[in-house]
Amino acid sequence: MAITLVNPSGLPEIGAYKQVSVATGTKLVFVAGQVAWDAEGATVGVGDLAAQVEQCYVNVGTALAAVGGTFEDLAKLTVYVVDWTPEKMPQFMEGVARASARLGSTPVPPGTLVGVAALDIPEHLVEVEATAVLDA
Repeated sequence: MAITLVNPSGLPEIGAYKQVSVATGTKLVFVAGQVAWDAEGATVGVGDLAAQVEQCYVNVGTALAAVGGTFEDLAKLTVYVVDWTPEKMPQFMEGVARASARLGSTPVPPGTLVGVAALDIPEHLVEVEATAVLDA
């Protein structure tokens, strides 16, 4: 395995992710920000944050699989959420849980969640980009 996830002593343990990832692989994979589009380019879950989070994570999983990777190879996730407030966290985590069930894996690498004013089109509420490291 090219990625080891760590929660160092002295930093809080966050249930949604680990604080540090150590990459020892040799192949870097950068996944473009994934929005809630299905394979045909139709937006999934218009107005539904949980459904859009689920689709974004599934899309990241699809991208990783195309290059021989899985969520176990993730070094970092960056998530952009339109009009973010802490009250949206339960919906966000519901979407992550649903994606995890579909993917058979829980994505817990270090992550950053950024509140933004808007994304590419008004229907998109969330975008997820990923960095992975694979053994060549």
